[in-house]
Amino acid sequence: MHPVRTSLVALGATGALLAPTSVLAQDQLSPDDVAALRSEIATLRAQLQKMEQRLDAATSAPPAPAVAKAAPPASKPASAPTEITWRGSPQFSSAGRTFKAKGRIQIDVGQIDAPGGLVDRGLGYGAEMRRIRLGGEGSLGAGVGYKLELELSDNNLDLVDTFVTYKAGSWLLAAGNQNQFQSLDEVTGDTVGSFMERAAFTDAFNFERRLGVSAQYEKGPWVLQGGLFSDDITALSNSSDGPAGGDENNSYGLDGRAVYAPKLGKTQLHLGGSAHWRTLKRVTDAGTRYRQRPYLHTSNSRLIGTASLPVSEEVHYGLEGAFVSGRWHGAAETHWQEAELTTGMRPTFFGGYAELGYFLTKDTRGYKGGQFDRTKPSKPLGAGGLGALQLNVRYDYLDMNDRGVVGGQQDAWLAALVWQPLEYLRFNVNYGLLIYQDATPLRNGDRDYKVNVAGARMELDF
Repeated sequence: MHPVRTSLVALGATGALLAPTSVLAQDQLSPDDVAALRSEIATLRAQLQKMEQRLDAATSAPPAPAVAKAAPPASKPASAPTEITWRGSPQFSSAGRTFKAKGRIQIDVGQIDAPGGLVDRGLGYGAEMRRIRLGGEGSLGAGVGYKLELELSDNNLDLVDTFVTYKAGSWLLAAGNQNQFQSLDEVTGDTVGSFMERAAFTDAFNFERRLGVSAQYEKGPWVLQGGLFSDDITALSNSSDGPAGGDENNSYGLDGRAVYAPKLGKTQLHLGGSAHWRTLKRVTDAGTRYRQRPYLHTSNSRLIGTASLPVSEEVHYGLEGAFVSGRWHGAAETHWQEAELTTGMRPTFFGGYAELGYFLTKDTRGYKGGQFDRTKPSKPLGAGGLGALQLNVRYDYLDMNDRGVVGGQQDAWLAALVWQPLEYLRFNVNYGLLIYQDATPLRNGDRDYKVNVAGARMELDF
């Protein structure tokens, strides 16, 4: 029996006994005894009432029997949130990993006016999709990154920047199809250049991306770059077999570049140099040509260039300097190309340029990591301004005459007006006066003449 209930029974029995006794013995007790007895009965009744209340509380909500609680299920680890930022296109970031789609569209129109005595159907007016590029870049965490881009140019689909990188502190290692650190104008992206096309020597000397491994060290004002490269992907991917096939291509080369880029107050300086060595091996069977278009890419004609040469080895080197100071920028480069022929001859060709640029708006040219970078308009279109407007002038020289090799000479005077209404959209208008010596002969045999060129480009990149 419940202990509370036992006490109630005992108190009830006590009360039952006392009550009749008190009644029967009332005539024999003194008034004081009767009063004491009644006080005792009142006390017992109060105790009985309290115990009844405790019993009611205990019986109205009986405690549930104790049951061992099961351990809660293990919670799934919370996934890292995905952050989306805008850099020309959405960039997705999560737990140290990133991905960003990349691409560009460049549409060119141009006019090349040559002397009437030069019959070439590739001159005159032209229009083309200069570049259509699509790809992506990102990081996998732990310092590992990647970039993959395909480009449609000259009606061919080519791999451009396609590599895997590893970054550790000041070091950046890369393996894949990439640029070879050949000159400031070459490594500066075509969507941030000051003209529609790069300096003449970069094309004439066959600068291009090649398959290889490279290392870059960047700390403070110093940028050091070097790599071991084979050939471009097109030369390596010939599907033919046998003696005339492309699988015997085993050319390779070493390339290096050093840049010192200190800041003096608000002025960014750039001083650099590069050196390159390449043994051509299998490529010598087809010969090597050094040649150049009349500036614009809308024409495939080359008015100056060497014949096919049996080149077995190339050594080329260059110097570069530049500055960015407020609205002003300037750049200059020189480059020498030595070609060792199987005949024992070693002609040396030379190219270089000097340029000066000024923003008509309150903007400045970008610079980062040993090369020119994107300009960000201080007042873009739609935000209280018309974007950035820049005027550039350049003198571009190329000489491919040496030791019996006559490839021609070019003096080019160029001007460009670049309007950038938004960070990732540009319009580039160019004019050039090209003065040739030893160029493609006219009908009367004259090889020294002038050519006027004018071009415009719309470019969108992200």
